[in-house]
Amino acid sequence: MFRFFEKLIDPYAPYPENDTPPQKLWPFLNEYLAPFKWVFVLAAVLAVVVAAIELWLIGYVGRLVDVLGTVGPEQFWAQYGTEMIVVTVFILLARPAVQALDVFLLNNTLMPNIGTLIRWRAHRHVLRQSVGWFENDFAGRIANRIMQTPPAAGEAVFQVFDAIAYALAYVIGAAILLSAADPRLMLPLAIWLALYAWLVVWTVKRIGPASKASSDARSAVTGRVVDSYTNIHSVKMFAHHDHEEQFAKEAIEKARTTFQHEMRIFTTMDVILTVLNGLLIVAVVGWAIFLWTGGSASIGLIAAASALVLRLNAMTGWIMWALTSFFQNLGVVSEGMETIAQPITLVDQPGANELRLTAGEIRVQGLSHHYGRQTGGLDRIDLTIPAGQKLGLVGRSGAGKSTLVKLLLRFYDAETGQILIDGQDIATVRQDSLRKAIGMVQQDSALLHRSVRDNILYGDPTATEDQVIAAAKQAEAWEFIQDLEDPQGRKGLEAHVGERGVKLSGGQRQRITLARVILKDAPILLLDEATSALDSEVEAAIQQTLYGMMEGKTVIAIAHRLSTIAQMDRILVMDQGRIVEDGTHAQLLAQNGLYAGFWERQSGGFLTTDEVAAE
Repeated sequence: MFRFFEKLIDPYAPYPENDTPPQKLWPFLNEYLAPFKWVFVLAAVLAVVVAAIELWLIGYVGRLVDVLGTVGPEQFWAQYGTEMIVVTVFILLARPAVQALDVFLLNNTLMPNIGTLIRWRAHRHVLRQSVGWFENDFAGRIANRIMQTPPAAGEAVFQVFDAIAYALAYVIGAAILLSAADPRLMLPLAIWLALYAWLVVWTVKRIGPASKASSDARSAVTGRVVDSYTNIHSVKMFAHHDHEEQFAKEAIEKARTTFQHEMRIFTTMDVILTVLNGLLIVAVVGWAIFLWTGGSASIGLIAAASALVLRLNAMTGWIMWALTSFFQNLGVVSEGMETIAQPITLVDQPGANELRLTAGEIRVQGLSHHYGRQTGGLDRIDLTIPAGQKLGLVGRSGAGKSTLVKLLLRFYDAETGQILIDGQDIATVRQDSLRKAIGMVQQDSALLHRSVRDNILYGDPTATEDQVIAAAKQAEAWEFIQDLEDPQGRKGLEAHVGERGVKLSGGQRQRITLARVILKDAPILLLDEATSALDSEVEAAIQQTLYGMMEGKTVIAIAHRLSTIAQMDRILVMDQGRIVEDGTHAQLLAQNGLYAGFWERQSGGFLTTDEVAAE
């Protein structure tokens, strides 16, 4: 039974992806919750039916009181025995069946699947964002919103059908029940409803902004705490515990004060609600007794009216809590939308083709990119790298080397100009096919918090165990991998490396990264300080591995350690976003320009301190 209701909606079903999600709350929810619409209709109908049954029970109690007051025990069973049996069967069988169906839909169809669907689709949407988008936000805050928004949306939907729809049906039914008994009983109920509606509006107007401010403050706390934990080595190294405590305390205190403001609204609401409910009880029951004393009402009516208002009295706090919880959760969803509803700006063109790599020639034409600023980045670059050529890239920091690599990977769309691979503009091909054709070893060799095997297999998930081991050996990593063991006792390739590979040394991380790229075996290879984290002995062995990897590939290698690129077919020197020198190592030395100056001032194969400072 549980499985039947749980499978009524598939949260992972295919859906049309929207690069520009709605920016307003209700259209956003409407798009995400579209698969549940038929369930919403059925849940609303059931909420009304459940409320009607509850009201019928209260009305029937009044009728029963009147009947018991007019007949004796013998007459009662003779006249009403069959009716009692029917009512008993209804209460024991039909009523639980209707309520069970209502609960199954809410608890087993809606609640687990709404959160799962929103989280799945939001995560897929965020994963499609560009690298630049991620560089402009905190990973902790993004993850926090991905985790908070789905349950908030699910809870809001739950409140609509568990409380709000039920309460509306109940109040309307109560008005009908009282007016059917005596229209004059509607007057105190109508006055109470007006005052209650005013309190709801007053609360909702204030709780929405207060809830969003509180949610924003909690996200800020998460962002600051995650930032400290992610950079714990720097915190420890500089002994900045006090600074980090104060940095977190400021956000925590703001979260406390915003939450205090939110709770003040709840307290004010509770006090006013208690007064209103007292007025409701006195007015309706008192008015019913007054009618009875004048002979206009029966004892049963007083019993039914009393039960009804006492039930309303008990429900009003729950209804108000449900309403405030509803708008509170909508506030969390609104905050989450600031992240998960942002449009994807770097997209494939409609009908984009796969990159067809025939040789690996790279051509750059009139390429400029300044990240939306007036300076920095690249400025009118023209460059052709023949297929199979090994190109070294040298220049001060900020000269544009990394920007060129990021544009080649299409982490950003160039502001002007184009990059062509084998004659195909990379802006017109599918991004995934472009990046599958390029292998890259970065200076920052961060790993996934998974096993060593998973990290190496990232290069080619279809690779066999033997291929993984061969790649690890080629990267001079197999020896230390066999000695690895994590705190859970997993060893070798099964050992987990920690967040960003923190459990490994820099050299070990770099060698696993190399193994990953070796396994990928892409026809274009980008090396960004690929051996910077290695000691000299391992570097000497890795250099041979790198030269082997380069065979038959088009290579771009960025290096400050000029000895690592001196053997390249060609070396480019960049300065202030332009290519200022182009030639072999010997040719550039003969020109006695920037490259020659870098080479002369090297110490141990590195640019000198003065040169790096100038970068």
